[in-house]
This record gives sequence, C-alpha cells and structure tokens, in this order.
Amino acid sequence: MNFGQAISTCLSKYATFSGRASRPEFWWFFLFQVLVSIVASMISDVLNGLVGLALLLPALAVGARRLHDIGRSGWWQLIMLTVIGFFVLIYWWVQPGSEDGIE
Repeated sequence: MNFGQAISTCLSKYATFSGRASRPEFWWFFLFQVLVSIVASMISDVLNGLVGLALLLPALAVGARRLHDIGRSGWWQLIMLTVIGFFVLIYWWVQPGSEDGIE
C-alpha cells in the first residue's frame, strides 16, 4: 500500500472501527496527519484545531483496526491517556499482523 492508497482507505473508512489495518496503512496515515498538522499550524492555530478535530475520528479508527490486526482490542487505545501508554501503543503498532487477529 502506498501513501495515496493509505490516505484514501483511511478517509473512506472514516468511522469504521471493525476490520484490520496493515502497518503501511496505519503509518502512512500517521505521516499524513503529522504533515497536515504542521502545515495547518503554520497557517493558523484555528485551522490546526479544525484539522485535529477532523482527523481525530479516522485516526482512532485506523488505530483500532491496527490493534485488531495484532489480536488486541481497539479499546487499548485508552492507555494513550497515560505517558507510558503511548510508548506501549507504538510498540504494538509496529508489530507484524497476526493470522488470528480480531475482525
């Protein structure tokens, strides 16, 4: 999956929390979020806030689908609310998918 395919897939599955997301799909969308946020913050703080809100739901959805791919529940994203939890999630997100992942 390339950059464009990942963006279109994630945005077309805007609020789809079921299914699986491959590592490339997740990380290309992550890069897209970072780049769009950087550009938006250079233009305006208000625009950056709007971009953050617009990309929040697809980011949560692709994160949940990525966790499903490694056999974990999407609810594990709640540990991102702690500092150490963010690092645990990054570790899980870089793991290869499993055959018995959650659909």
